[in-house]
Amino acid sequence: MLRFFKNVRYVLSENPLSLMAAVLLFVVVLTAIVGPYLVPYDPYASNTDSMYQAPGYAHWFGTDQLGRDIFSRVVVATRLDLWIALVAVAFSFAVGSSIGGISGFVGGRVDRVIGRFVDVLMAFPLFVLAMALVAALGNKVENIILATAIINLPFYIRLSRAEVNLLRNLTYVDAARVSGNSKLDILFRILLPNALPSLMVQLSVNFGWAILNAAGLSFIGLGVRPPTAEWGIMVSDGAKDIISGYWWTGLFPGLALTLTVFCFNILGDSLRDLADPRKRS
Repeated sequence: MLRFFKNVRYVLSENPLSLMAAVLLFVVVLTAIVGPYLVPYDPYASNTDSMYQAPGYAHWFGTDQLGRDIFSRVVVATRLDLWIALVAVAFSFAVGSSIGGISGFVGGRVDRVIGRFVDVLMAFPLFVLAMALVAALGNKVENIILATAIINLPFYIRLSRAEVNLLRNLTYVDAARVSGNSKLDILFRILLPNALPSLMVQLSVNFGWAILNAAGLSFIGLGVRPPTAEWGIMVSDGAKDIISGYWWTGLFPGLALTLTVFCFNILGDSLRDLADPRKRS
């Protein structure tokens, strides 16, 4: 564990931009964990006497068309958006990497069937596919998570298949076969762990995509239902107010969304370095 933290410190110190992204992401995660308990106002309480108040001492991010405190809503929305992305990406990472690893390791007919399945998924614009799934299943949080996970599956399947297909003929894999390791042991204890560096980059990027996907569905009315505090809903509501001069209603939730996605995208390379066994010595 101590070696791991030393490795983290080394990787982040080598890249100041990654260090900045890591600090911002730590703030975002901390906000998701403790923020809802510390917000100064009820994020769902309306106050018609405080409608469209500009950012100030009383309301740091201003108020919206119902007099709700935007700062409180942005903070509370952080937990929901991160939770949707976390569960969706974890599911697609675990399932997609396993399917892709099996496809690359077994080959033959299994590889062809899985390849055609991925081609069918990739034939559709992925956001349109997510829209169709949520529209068919209903715009509940669990359905948004499922749709987000499904559209991310092809990335992990293809990448995992390519990595395993490349690694399966190396000398140390042959040595593992001769030593009596089963095919499952070789795949899940040797090949997939060595494919992690590339998969970790995809994981970080997909985390940002998952947040954008959930926010995009909410923006067009197919995601989380109002009055739930969610970044996409808040940006959608704020977009209508910009022409009226109430710029803050859309700016701050949009800024929170942008910074979070930025952090995950920047940290991809650092995660690859941390997951690469060659950099652990």
